[in-house]
Amino acid sequence: MSGPWDKRSPPRPPRAGGPPPARRPAPPAERTEAPAHAANRSELRLYGLNALHAVFARRPEAIRKVYLTEARIPALKPLLAWCVKQRVGYRVVEEGDLDRLAASTHHEGVVADVLKVEPMPMGDWLRALPEGRPVAALWLDGVGNPHNFGAILRSAAHFGVAGILLPRDSTLALSGAAARVAEGGAEQVPLVRMGNAENAIGQLRGAGFSLAATVVRGGDALFAATLPQRLVYVMGAEGEGMDAQLAAACDQRLSIPGSGAVESLNVAAATAVFLAQWAQRNC
Repeated sequence: MSGPWDKRSPPRPPRAGGPPPARRPAPPAERTEAPAHAANRSELRLYGLNALHAVFARRPEAIRKVYLTEARIPALKPLLAWCVKQRVGYRVVEEGDLDRLAASTHHEGVVADVLKVEPMPMGDWLRALPEGRPVAALWLDGVGNPHNFGAILRSAAHFGVAGILLPRDSTLALSGAAARVAEGGAEQVPLVRMGNAENAIGQLRGAGFSLAATVVRGGDALFAATLPQRLVYVMGAEGEGMDAQLAAACDQRLSIPGSGAVESLNVAAATAVFLAQWAQRNC
């Protein structure tokens, strides 16, 4: 079957008095020249088996296009059957094509364009929370590394975190790299957009939450601390830590005690430890 990549211009007539120019070879028929990122700003380019399986399980209607290697067809048969039924395009391509589509070699044989989910407003999130049950949330203050963000999402999904709270001016957003590292967790934990920090703190306290600043040193030892049923852990940036004024406005300052052999855990590893301790006390 021919496609746009098969088209070529007709050969030019030979020049007078000389041999005809050499013909250029046709480009390969199975290669795709799609850009490394989805062209539509309302879409996100995801890659990784678990990331795509999670989207297919929770919101299949968001899937717009799928690219996969032939070796991944058996693992993705239900998805491909759905694509055929819903007339959603998919294409079997080579490994190198996926490298270019994902701008990464860590695609695990599948790439997909899916609709983005925008962060929900704080008020809507608070109203949707279950009453009478323990609830944990994470406030990310300056976290920017997509791999750390993905690892945080994975831990948050594992421990049943109710939401990831993003400051009003935060540029942090789900990327293909973060979704792959999250291993499906990005579809489980809602992102929440806060307003002014002072107002957000007031809203959270009005909903029964306490806020705990997570600090490298100078806080109460996590393993001996009392952790309330409704708790927001405030996690600081990977290098600079959290804003000092924000830390001062929290109800608790908590640190993870260790051997001292290294200065601290990175923000993703620290998040997992904090969440595990909250879950052990409240779930």
